[in-house]
Amino acid sequence: MKLKIGIFDSGVGGFTILNSILKTRRDLDVFYLADTKRVPFGNKDFKQIRSIAKEICGWFEDKNLDALLVACNTTNACALDILENYIGVPVFDLINSVSEIVTKEKIGVLATPMTIKTSYYKKIIESKIKNVKVFQQACPEFVHEIEKTKPNLKKLNALSDLYLNSLLKNDIEEMILGCSHYPLIFNVLKNKMPSNIKIIDPSVALVNKFNNSFLISENSSCTSISHENVKFFVTSKSEIFYKKVKYWLEINKEIRLVNLRTND
Repeated sequence: MKLKIGIFDSGVGGFTILNSILKTRRDLDVFYLADTKRVPFGNKDFKQIRSIAKEICGWFEDKNLDALLVACNTTNACALDILENYIGVPVFDLINSVSEIVTKEKIGVLATPMTIKTSYYKKIIESKIKNVKVFQQACPEFVHEIEKTKPNLKKLNALSDLYLNSLLKNDIEEMILGCSHYPLIFNVLKNKMPSNIKIIDPSVALVNKFNNSFLISENSSCTSISHENVKFFVTSKSEIFYKKVKYWLEINKEIRLVNLRTND
């Protein structure tokens, strides 16, 4: 019997969580929701994010989910309580999951402006580890570039130099990619950083936590990724999202258009 899971993000960032979990198991039916009408979430205010979170819960309400995977760090930072209280199924989030695998004392966090403003990463990590220092850097333009049908590598390299500069001055030992979009440009970031700094993708920690809660049966483990049982839903521009799915995931899939807001 397959597990039904929901994954949501403002756009393609959730592909990192999607691929991380599909690498580990095949007993899943996945509902992937991208609120493309309001991408990026990371530049919106706290109240807006919480309102969107309630609408997302409402959309997933009739999907009979076994679990919800929060693929948006900004929603994670601003509205995790809403997701946990409204959705009625186990909720797995990025920030709490990754805070459990941090091992060093000087941690860098790259994230969206709103995620940084909440200091959620900093508070959670510092509450769990003694003598740790968390250095944060907002990256307001990354998501916009990554969400392009064909990202501009030259621009991404320039932005990486800009955003990493202050963090690297603090002699960080581990770098957390605090927006689910950022692992999509992992190699760009890796090439800008000393090899001794460990780059952490929170999706891996989230998926490990999920798999510890929903154990994988022997015949459900896998070694290759299949998107056969994934359904994609967007709130606008389904044709453009189709191209992004093809670019990032190298598959052709039907993209369904949905409405989250009753006043639209």
